[in-house]
Amino acid sequence: MQQNDSILVTGAAGLIGSALVWALNRRGCHNIILTDRLGSDERWRNLVPLRFANYIHADHLWEQLDTPALSAVRWVFHLGACSTTTEKDADFLMDNNFRYTRRLAEWALAGQRRFVYASSAATYGNGEAGMDDGAEHLHACRPLNMYGYSKHLFDLHAHQRGWLDHIIGLKYFNIFGPNEDHKGDMRSVVHKACGQIRQTGKVSLFRSHHPDFRDGEQQRDFLYVKDAVAMTLHLATTPSAVGIYNIGSGIAATWIELVTPIFDSLKLPANIEFIDMPDALRGKYQYHTCANTRRLLDSGWSGSSHPLAGAVRDYVTNYLLPDRRLGDVPEP
Repeated sequence: MQQNDSILVTGAAGLIGSALVWALNRRGCHNIILTDRLGSDERWRNLVPLRFANYIHADHLWEQLDTPALSAVRWVFHLGACSTTTEKDADFLMDNNFRYTRRLAEWALAGQRRFVYASSAATYGNGEAGMDDGAEHLHACRPLNMYGYSKHLFDLHAHQRGWLDHIIGLKYFNIFGPNEDHKGDMRSVVHKACGQIRQTGKVSLFRSHHPDFRDGEQQRDFLYVKDAVAMTLHLATTPSAVGIYNIGSGIAATWIELVTPIFDSLKLPANIEFIDMPDALRGKYQYHTCANTRRLLDSGWSGSSHPLAGAVRDYVTNYLLPDRRLGDVPEP
């Protein structure tokens, strides 16, 4: 990837999308075309510190694909999707997450562009069949919600068409960090808990309703967004990297391990209470996620990742407390 290469980023105002643009800017890349649907929330603020060439509404992208600006694109990072795991409109998810991705992939492949798209760890469901990212494991996935299925359906389609020999799909695990304020109920627990602790001095976590997990010891593979975009760019710029990859830390941490550094950052004693999980979530709740990162490591990834406690402290201290976005804080 050269500094003057033309790059298209969809979902560019979202958590991972805006972090990717920030990381590209740090590499000297500014010839970036952004697409998204900004709506009426505050995600536009994520774009303010970033440098890019143009912004196109996601619904107007198709009519501009043959323009000189879009024809010059060599790199496509398709990170746009409805990521609400409780979304009930299946037809909307099929249009927005599956068909949109399929159409953009066809365009990218026809123009021999590097195509990198966001899949999701939600495709794995409860994880009973494992969380291995090779294409040979796709048919074992059993998503627990329509969001996960919409992502899984494109993975299957890409595999069936032979596209996974040319493109990269990324199964992002539990990503948290700056630029997620707009996500509402889909914000990370770090974001929600920091606000709750600052208001009340304590945080509420779901009780476990599984005999193998004690309260607060349900496990997730948490990954700082700065590490997620570093992994994304590593794979995008590694010519031999094709197919589906897990983007995670490879470490399963508990909710207690996640929230304790928040109290430390706020210089408060840990105060955790446990509340019942809503009935609607109990049958769709993942008690353990952990990315198998072997394929990522085999691709040559050796970049250092932020340890969980350090990532949480960086997020709380440098972004949440002063209400800053990526690009507002000088980076080493």
